[in-house]
Amino acid sequence: MRNLDFTPLYRSAIGFDRMASLLDAMTTSEQKQPAYPPYDIELTGEDSYRITMAVAGFEQSELDIQVEQNRLTVSGTKPEEQGQRNFLHRGIAARNFERRFQLADHVKVTDAKLVNGLLHIELVREIPEAMKPRKIEISQGNLLQHADEDKKSDFVAA
Repeated sequence: MRNLDFTPLYRSAIGFDRMASLLDAMTTSEQKQPAYPPYDIELTGEDSYRITMAVAGFEQSELDIQVEQNRLTVSGTKPEEQGQRNFLHRGIAARNFERRFQLADHVKVTDAKLVNGLLHIELVREIPEAMKPRKIEISQGNLLQHADEDKKSDFVAA
């Protein structure tokens, strides 16, 4: 993967430095993350998502899901094997892993299920009421009338 230069964005956009830093960090961290375990990210609704990870061989107690500061971390830890086993071929990966996902603002993890070796993590974007668009009613009136009322209230208050 080639490197992206975000310098022009820093020069011409004000207040987007966090996003540019996030994109820059994601491109470098993606190169460092191993491909194990494989996963899918699915859009299940207008504001809902599902991450499905193939975690065959892991029990529920060996998996851990944590969310901290818009970062979802999924990890799996296998205990040390007690006895020596003699494999002729070992194609099923049973190694420890840690996979990180950066979540957008207001994206929350709502559920996680382990079904047939697949870990399903449900996410939803919940935009607070204060941030949702709202309609402003337009009233009819005279600007001079409102200005006169404001002056009168200032005079009475003084």
